[in-house]
Amino acid sequence: MTTADTPETEAAAKAPARPASPRRTFGLATATALVMGNIIGGGIFALPAAVAPYGTLSLLAFGVLSVAAVLLALLFGRLARRSPVTGGLYVYPRDAFGPFAGFLSAWSYWTMCWVSIAALAVAVVGYVDVLIPLHGNHALEGLVALLALWLPAVANFAGTRWVGTVQIVSTVLKFVPLLLVATVGLFFVDTDNFGPFNATGDSVPGALAASAALLLYSFLGVESAAVSAGEVDDPERTVGRASVLGTLASALVYVLGTVAVFGLVPHDRLVESGAPFADAVNSITGGTWGGTAIALVAVASIVGCLNGWILLAAQMPYAAALDGLFPKPFAKVGKGGVPGFGVWAVALLGTALIALNYTAGPDTTFRVLVLITTFTGCVPYLLSAAAQLYWLARGTRTHLRPATLTRDLLIAALSFAFSFWLIAGAGYAAVYQGALFLFAGIPLYVWLKGRQEGPEEGELAAGGEVTSAAGDATA
Repeated sequence: MTTADTPETEAAAKAPARPASPRRTFGLATATALVMGNIIGGGIFALPAAVAPYGTLSLLAFGVLSVAAVLLALLFGRLARRSPVTGGLYVYPRDAFGPFAGFLSAWSYWTMCWVSIAALAVAVVGYVDVLIPLHGNHALEGLVALLALWLPAVANFAGTRWVGTVQIVSTVLKFVPLLLVATVGLFFVDTDNFGPFNATGDSVPGALAASAALLLYSFLGVESAAVSAGEVDDPERTVGRASVLGTLASALVYVLGTVAVFGLVPHDRLVESGAPFADAVNSITGGTWGGTAIALVAVASIVGCLNGWILLAAQMPYAAALDGLFPKPFAKVGKGGVPGFGVWAVALLGTALIALNYTAGPDTTFRVLVLITTFTGCVPYLLSAAAQLYWLARGTRTHLRPATLTRDLLIAALSFAFSFWLIAGAGYAAVYQGALFLFAGIPLYVWLKGRQEGPEEGELAAGGEVTSAAGDATA
């Protein structure tokens, strides 16, 4: 097959015309900070206590997820070489399987984004309550959550350069203290605190899968650089490097931090802990100021995470809107290079979910929606891995050396298997509800696609009469 007639060039020829890319403002450091900032949100501060009931085998689950996340990072780096544009996880399935697959990927990812953003904003409240007691006042709690949502939204309106600056600062603010706990804390570890390897009484594979299910959400964000590829300088090289570096750094903090907390806080106390990192710091210092310090870090961590996720939530529908597969307003870009309508949309939807949370109580639809984010986030992973397998199967990599081709096939196949495992691990309820949420977008696709293409020639006659393919009018 010659270069002139490869499927890549065919896809490029058929791709819709796009406006010129805005000035690329994300270098390697900023792109890496975006990946790290979106992976490390507020969950790290509660994860050790959440998985403690399963025993120290949860550390093994962390290791498995870390390896799988690096594989996904490598996959997105390879795919970004083919399509170095904004909205990568929408573009990859679209180029391989057509607009419907691209729409499902974009719709699923966008759903995950705005639901997760609302959840993160609510998570800020517990840490702010440590700094400034809110006394259970729902109105004040709701106000804090809304401020946590809208402050980073305003930063996004200021432009991608400002988003990148906020992302770097917030990543440093949260990464350094967590890394200190994960390293200095290891010198104070007491092996008697670790507790049993398997504390569930179930089989090791069953307990491993159950603990991994709790950790699935912790690595969402590995795709951040790929989604924002249109803003990244030299995306063919930078996206892959930033994805791998950001994922490895995040995994390092996750694993070492959890090991340190397990070894610093006795197992029976850790299971009941509401602030495991604060308890770990208190164990190191012998004081009680750890809770305040960790609360400050947690607030900075979550606000920085929201800053990055809001950008991603606007860029995915932006890419689909350019192809007519999302409403046109999503394709409008402001002076700062950020799709402003997308930011407004996700901020308003997040506001509605926050209001629902604090008016209807915690055991409402809000928690159900949060449950499906792992499913809706993994669908684009699965489709992207399938897209890479498709291109490799079509022989578009025949110019590569056998070792390189084997590597790409292995990365894509393992990434597909990992994504499938994540979806299965989300649980029956999450898959069922997530599938309903996914299919709810189909009417929007049907409408937009129909409006985009219009009636087929010869289908409608003047005056509303319907004609056959041969042009014969029927009553």
